[in-house]
Amino acid sequence: MAAAGIVVIFDFDKTIIDCDSDNWVVDELGATELFNQLLPTMPWNSLMDRMMKELHSQGIRIEDIATVLKRSPIHPRIIEAIKSAHALGCDLKIVSDANTFFIETILEHHGLKECFSEINTNSGFVDEQGRLRIFPHHDFTKSSHGCQHSSCPPNMCKGIVIERIQASLSMEDQKKTIIYLGDGLGDFCPTLKLGDGDYVMPRKGFPVWDLICNNRKLVNAEICEWSDGEEFENVLFHLISRIISIDRNNTSPKMGQLYSVDCKLETMPLPVATGHEDFPQALPVLH
Repeated sequence: MAAAGIVVIFDFDKTIIDCDSDNWVVDELGATELFNQLLPTMPWNSLMDRMMKELHSQGIRIEDIATVLKRSPIHPRIIEAIKSAHALGCDLKIVSDANTFFIETILEHHGLKECFSEINTNSGFVDEQGRLRIFPHHDFTKSSHGCQHSSCPPNMCKGIVIERIQASLSMEDQKKTIIYLGDGLGDFCPTLKLGDGDYVMPRKGFPVWDLICNNRKLVNAEICEWSDGEEFENVLFHLISRIISIDRNNTSPKMGQLYSVDCKLETMPLPVATGHEDFPQALPVLH
């Protein structure tokens, strides 16, 4: 397919959907006060697991949580962009600090789950009592994930996940180009793992954008910002068109400049980190 050499990796909260899914569920189910009381006392994943226990004890069913998730805000142009990128042949993946239940429920509701080849996130599943359980992607109570970057939470270093994806892609015959989209602090470390020829799409005005602006010389990938769903779609397809054009050895602006986008390139070689072979693998998406 036309875009078979392109891998698009998405954050989820405030990137695909226009909110934080954890906060959305807590707020919509009326548990904000308790959440805020407990927040200073425990790690985020443990807190979300505790909140699901409290909601379950109040008679909130898993179906109620799913109903709330299905009405989380998402721009219609983002839905169409994901479907179109998949139809073109791009390999789409998610790397998120949300959880599997929240992400899969929302993707299924919008007909998007089959578009993604893998989901890397915190574990979220319904136990035998019908309660939603949430556990960290990496069990930081037993060991550190090994990344020392201050923007990475202890339960998940997205940079390590990107390194694993890159290692897998390097074994394929066709050279792959990565496009990475994100908004939060945790999206900065994976940005640093991208190479010359890759692209990063930070959400303008969000924490990862600020970090990139203050550390442009550390970023090898070309930087193409976006602000809303319309720009999300326009910038993404500008890049897909450009990459397809390059792959076909056709540098004509007819393919490479379908959209007017200001992309900024800053380069500085970075060492490649190693030794993360024992970290959790991606969740394959069952279609």
